[in-house]
Amino acid sequence: MLVDPRGPRFSASVTTVVLVAVLVTGSGALLAAQAVVFAIGAFLGLRYAPYGLVFKALIRPRLAPPAELEDAAPPRFAQGVGFVFAALGTAGYGTGITWLGIGATALALAAAFLNAAFGFCLGCEIHPLFRRITAKIRSDREVPA
Repeated sequence: MLVDPRGPRFSASVTTVVLVAVLVTGSGALLAAQAVVFAIGAFLGLRYAPYGLVFKALIRPRLAPPAELEDAAPPRFAQGVGFVFAALGTAGYGTGITWLGIGATALALAAAFLNAAFGFCLGCEIHPLFRRITAKIRSDREVPA
């Protein structure tokens, strides 16, 4: 599947605002809601991601067609990474380990801000490395005939 690269960047912008709000308010519930958003994008696909749906319905119709489309796998992987950090942060806030909530939220915020402000998707950059590592692990497990 190919996606308009402006969609994930828009999503990162909304995510940045949400994560700043989490850090300002200390709201584990808001972080849990963001974790659900990440989970939908990662596990169901970008076409179902809530912020992507907003982009598709309200923003993309007002823009010229994109110069090029990009593979959806790296941004989807990035959503999975965001989910891990948001889940850790939610667990931190929920169990009273506030430093874990703040730290995990701050790391997710840094990644979202890089994408929103500079178009640098940290999770997308990690994706090829992750694929190489998992491919190597799978090939090492294969038993020669």
